[in-house]
Amino acid sequence: MSRGFVREGDQEEAPFIPPRAPLPADVPNHVTPRGLRILQEERSALEADRSKPYESEDAKRRAWAEIDGRLELLNERISTAHVVEPLRPAPEEVRFGASVTFRMLSGPQAGQERTFTIVGVDEASVKDGRIAFTSPIARALIGRKRGQEAALVLAGVVQRLQVIDVAYVPDEAA
Repeated sequence: MSRGFVREGDQEEAPFIPPRAPLPADVPNHVTPRGLRILQEERSALEADRSKPYESEDAKRRAWAEIDGRLELLNERISTAHVVEPLRPAPEEVRFGASVTFRMLSGPQAGQERTFTIVGVDEASVKDGRIAFTSPIARALIGRKRGQEAALVLAGVVQRLQVIDVAYVPDEAA
């Protein structure tokens, strides 16, 4: 039906669906086993939201529109997920799934040590010590071994990093 035949008060604004974490084109959607579980749990929670009671049919329709939009984006991520299992024995170099401790050798944070685990884009949380494999710092560290240095360019400034330790945490603890 044409919008011209709909009363102005009946027109609803489409719900805002926040985008998922960006994944560059032509980059596989790598996830840890934990990351896939998190995505599946998110889907279960969204599906459970559909059975909640709503104060009105309008509220239900708006909520379901948002849930459906979020589920569509989430299901696309789940269907493209490529689970990267931890390698055994664990490699000595930084790879996807590694927990890496490094020291900043130059730049504004010189002397500071940080530890991050390299994970998929949907699992990343700097606050929780998890960075996406697509992040500049992860790309600088991947392939390096304990004691090796890496260059990280941030805001046009080259900063040197040194890998202090590389560990692969069992999935249950990750």
